[in-house]
Formats: sequence, structure tokens, C-alpha cells
Amino acid sequence: MKFLLHNDVGADEFTVSGEDYKYLIKVRRHRSGDLIAFRSRERLSEEYRYRLERTDGRNAYFTLQGHQHAPCESARKLHIGWCLIDPKTIEKTLPMLTELGVAKITFIHCRRSQQNFRLDFERFNRIMESSIMQCGRSSLIELSESPNLSTFLKLQPEAVIFDFGGEPLGTEEAIETVVIGCEGGFDESERKQFADYRVRLFPSPMILRSETASVAIASRLL
Repeated sequence: MKFLLHNDVGADEFTVSGEDYKYLIKVRRHRSGDLIAFRSRERLSEEYRYRLERTDGRNAYFTLQGHQHAPCESARKLHIGWCLIDPKTIEKTLPMLTELGVAKITFIHCRRSQQNFRLDFERFNRIMESSIMQCGRSSLIELSESPNLSTFLKLQPEAVIFDFGGEPLGTEEAIETVVIGCEGGFDESERKQFADYRVRLFPSPMILRSETASVAIASRLL
């Protein structure tokens, strides 16, 4: 754990209880005198160091020892336009994309996306919060939705589309926005829109699942 999120960060003193108490004392086995890093959800770039003064079996009591501006971000920015897949699969993939430094994900309702999927951004944010506490990143991935692929492409004219038949992705190619298809890929009506866009193929002889492609592409570009 690089830091813990707490609503009272910045105060001279505060108390930790509940699941955070169990994690710090029972799992991490912190003892009186230990210095622990905390951050606030509103000021993720600011790190506060607190000393664990004492515990009483249910609560841990902390006092502020120091503060520093400590952003931790990827040097490059990547926006993924991700055609919608099962939210349960998204939940499993979000921690990896958070650790890799993806800046933004727009979930696109493509023709082959199942229409009954509903996105729970609050749950996604909780998952990303757990991830940043472990990896040290000082921001959450920005999340948004697009009703269809054409709308997304009009707003992102520089987007690069990953699809079968494209040119292999170059190692030095500068890309800030990518589009990744859902399970089953793009349909022909969507492919007709690709004429004015760069189309690339991930350099692998294997067929990648949508979530695997998102992690592989993010890894290569970032």
C-alpha cells in the first residue's frame, strides 16, 4: 500500500476505524510510532504523513507529521474509446489500466455491444480507488459514455482504430486516442466510417479478447 484515502486528511489529528482500521492494524500490522501516508479524494496529489499514536481495539489515532506535493502520473496521456463489454469484465480490467496510467476511457455503445449492459461509474471509481492506493497513482481514470461509434469519432478525429486488416502498430507511433472493439469486433456499417482514420493491428499472431487488447495496447503506448 502506497497510501490510504481518508476524508479527514489535512487535519492535525484524526481517527481511523472500521475496515480501514482492520486493514492497517490486523493486515498491515502497523504499530504505535509508524508513519503512514494518507491522501484526500479531493487533493490526490497532496500526500500527508501521519504518525500512529495509539489504538484501542476499534480505533487508531493519528497525528500529522508532514505534508508534500507528490503527484504520480504517467508521462504520456492515453484516451481509450472502448466498445462496451460486460461490466464485470471491465471491473476486472480497470485496476490494470489504472496502474498502466490510462488517462480516460469512453465506453462506446457499438452495434455488437449487448444493449442491456448498464455502467455503474460509482462502483468503477471505488475499484480505481483501491488500485491507486496500491500503485501510488494520484488520479482516477476519467470515465464517460458515447451513444455510438460515429459520435465518438466525430469528437475524436485523431483517433486510431484497432481492427483486423490494419497496418501493424509501430513502436514509435504517437497515439493519444485509440478505439477498441467489443467482443465480435466492429460490424460492416461501422467499418465504413474508418476510411478517414488510421487503422492499426496489434502485432500478435493471436486473436485478443477486448479486455486483453485494452491492456496490451495501453502497455505498448504508455
